[in-house]
Amino acid sequence: MTFSASRRGLLIGASSAFTGLLTGAYLPTPASAAPRWTAGCSAGGVRAAVSFLQAKFDEYGSGDALRVPRSYTGGFFETPAWTFVSSFTYDDALVILAWLAHGDAGRAVVLGDTLLYAQEHDPIGDGRTRASYQPDSFTVLDGTLDIGSPAAYTGNQAWAGMAFAHLYARTGERRFLDGALRLARWIFSTTFDGSRAPYGYTGGRTAGDQPITYKATEHNIDVGAFFTMLGGLTGDRVWKDRATTAFSFVAAMQDRASGHLWTGTDPDGVTVNRYPIPEDVQVWAFLATLDERYRRSVSWVVDNLCAYDAGVHGVSFSNADTSKVWLEGTGQTALALAVRRAKGDSLLSKRLLWNIEQAQDDTGGIPAASSDGLDTGFGDLYYRSLHTGATAWFLLAARGSNPLRL
Repeated sequence: MTFSASRRGLLIGASSAFTGLLTGAYLPTPASAAPRWTAGCSAGGVRAAVSFLQAKFDEYGSGDALRVPRSYTGGFFETPAWTFVSSFTYDDALVILAWLAHGDAGRAVVLGDTLLYAQEHDPIGDGRTRASYQPDSFTVLDGTLDIGSPAAYTGNQAWAGMAFAHLYARTGERRFLDGALRLARWIFSTTFDGSRAPYGYTGGRTAGDQPITYKATEHNIDVGAFFTMLGGLTGDRVWKDRATTAFSFVAAMQDRASGHLWTGTDPDGVTVNRYPIPEDVQVWAFLATLDERYRRSVSWVVDNLCAYDAGVHGVSFSNADTSKVWLEGTGQTALALAVRRAKGDSLLSKRLLWNIEQAQDDTGGIPAASSDGLDTGFGDLYYRSLHTGATAWFLLAARGSNPLRL
C-alpha cells in the first residue's frame, strides 16, 4: 500500500511492452496451453494459491483458534539467523476477502474474529487496529497483544473495516458490523480534516500515537469505499455523506491533462505531493467508484508503469522504478481491466494473470516483486519474498471479485 510503513484510447497508444502483451508477441501460447486461457490463469494455479494462504494461516494454529498468517515468507525475510514473522492488517483483510471470493467463509470468519479480538484488546482501546501483529502471539491468548508495528494508518483501518463489512454481508453476524462501525467512528473522529482544502481524511496515527497530517489519495479511496459499504449496510445517510467527502478529495487529486491521480498532499494537508506516482491509487479509484473519469487513470498505469523482469511482464509500484514487476499491483491492474471491459481489456487482464502465475512459487505463493530491491519511491523496497497480499490479489483478480465494492 502507498504510505504503509514498515501502495487513453482504450489501450491504443499503449507502451510497446503492453502492446506485446496484447498481441501475444511476448507470450507464445501453444495449443497444449489453451485451457489455461479460460480465465487467464490455470485452475491449478488458483488452487495452489488458495492452499498457500491456508498453509500460512495454519502455521501458528488450527481449527477455530484465533490467529493471523505471517505476511512474508522466504527470501530477504527469512535467513538461517532471522525470520520476519509480522502479519500486516492490510494483508489479513485481503486474505479474508480472497477466501470469501473463493468460498472459504469458515477461515475468513476465524481471521475476522482474530482482527476483532485485536481491536477489542488494543491497549488504547478506542476502536483502532494496528499496522501489524505477531502471528505466534495468537496461539495462547491472555488478553494482551504482541503488536508488531503500533502505527494506526487510516487506510489499514478502512481495509479491516471493508473485510468486516463483507463478512457481515456474507454471514449476517452482527459482531462484524459492530467492529466495522467502531473502525469507521475512529477514522472520522481521528482523521477527518474539514479545515484544510481539499477536505478529506489524514493519514492516521504514528507508532508513537502522534497525528499523521498528510492526506493520502489511497487512504481516501479506502475510506470512501468503506463508508459507502456502511451506508448501504446500515441505511444511515451520514456514512454516504462522509464517503462523498473522501471521494471529493480523490477527484481533486486527478491531473486533468494525463488523467492520473497524484499521491496526495504534503504534511501541510494542502500542497499536492507530485512524486512518485503510484499504481494502486489509479486502479483503486476506478474499482471503488466505477466512475468514468478514472478509466483514464487505469490507462495511465498501462501506458506508464509497465515492467519486465525475470521472465515476467506486469506493472511496477510507481514511476520511481519500473525495472521490476510488482506482482500485487499487477493483480490489481488485471482486476481493474477485467471490470473496466474496454476494447482489449479482457485479453490484457488474462495475460497479466498468466504472467503472475509464471512467478508463482511451488507452494502456490505469489512473491511481492519479481526480483529483490523494487524501489517504491516512498522509502521502502519490495523483495522476491512470498506475500499473502500479492497472493490474495491474484485470487481476487482470478475470480473477478472487486473488494472495494459490496
